[in-house]
Amino acid sequence: MRLPNWLSQHLAAFRAVLVFTVLLGIAYPLLLVGIGLLPGLHHRATGSLLSSGGRDVGSSLIGQSFLDADGEPIPRYFQSRPSAAGDGYDPTASGASNLGPESVEDELADGSESLLTQVCARSLAVGRLEGVSGARPFCTADGVGAVLRVFRRDGLTGPATRVVSVNQTGTPFLATFEGVRVESAVPGEDYSGGVLTPVRGAAPAVPAVPADAVTASGSGLDPHISPAYAALQVPRVARERGASEAAIRGLVADNTAGRSVGFMGASRVNVVRLNLDLDQRFPVG
Repeated sequence: MRLPNWLSQHLAAFRAVLVFTVLLGIAYPLLLVGIGLLPGLHHRATGSLLSSGGRDVGSSLIGQSFLDADGEPIPRYFQSRPSAAGDGYDPTASGASNLGPESVEDELADGSESLLTQVCARSLAVGRLEGVSGARPFCTADGVGAVLRVFRRDGLTGPATRVVSVNQTGTPFLATFEGVRVESAVPGEDYSGGVLTPVRGAAPAVPAVPADAVTASGSGLDPHISPAYAALQVPRVARERGASEAAIRGLVADNTAGRSVGFMGASRVNVVRLNLDLDQRFPVG
C-alpha cells in the first residue's frame, strides 16, 4: 500500500535526523575521543596539565597570577601580564576589558579608570618592582593619564579660556597650558564642553617597561610574556633565588617558543612553565 505523501515526507525527515544523530552525535564525538587517546596527543586532549610534587598545579595553556595574599607580586617569581578575566586568569570569565585606544578619560565620580590610566599605573608599579623607570608617553608622574579638557573661545578653535586636568583631583601635572592655569578636576562635574587633549610629556619613545607588562591579552588567559618582559625580570628573580643571572636567562631560553609555524605571531615565554622550573632548579627555603 502506498503511503500518503505527507507521511512519506515525515518518515524521510525522521530517517535523516536519525542518520545525522548517529553520525554527528555519536560516531564523530567518539572518533575525536579516540584520536585524543593516541600516543602524543593524550596530554593535549586532557588539558595540557602541569604537575609538581605529584599533583596538578595548572595548565600550560592558561596563565596564573603570582601574587601574595595582599595582591602584591611575589618577588621570587616571574610575573605574568595583566588579566581582565574575572579576578585574573579565571577560565570561567575569559574576556577582555573592552577598553580601547580612545579610553583616556577617567570617570572620577564612580572611580572607573580609563585604559590609559590603568596602563600608566601598571607601568609605574612594574618600574618600582624591577628598579627601572616606569615613565610612559601620555602618563603623569603619579601614574594617571596626562589628559586635559581645553575650553576654547570659539568652541573647537581660538585661544584657550579654561584648562582642566580631568584625571587628577590633586595638583595638576601641568601648571599652565597655552598661558592658562590648569585646574584639577572635581568629581561629578561635566567637562564635556572642552576639547580632549592628551599630553605626551617627556617620556622616552620606547619605555623601559614593555607593552605586555601593562596590557592584558584578549582572552585574559594568555600564559605567555614577551622575551623583553622576561629579560627585565631576570635580575630580580636571580637575586631572590640566589642564582646567577646567566642561569636564570638559561631557564628563560628553555621556556621560550618561536613564531607559530615559523611565521605567525612572535617569540614568547611561558611564565607558568618557567616558574615551575624555577622552583625545581632554584628552590627557596
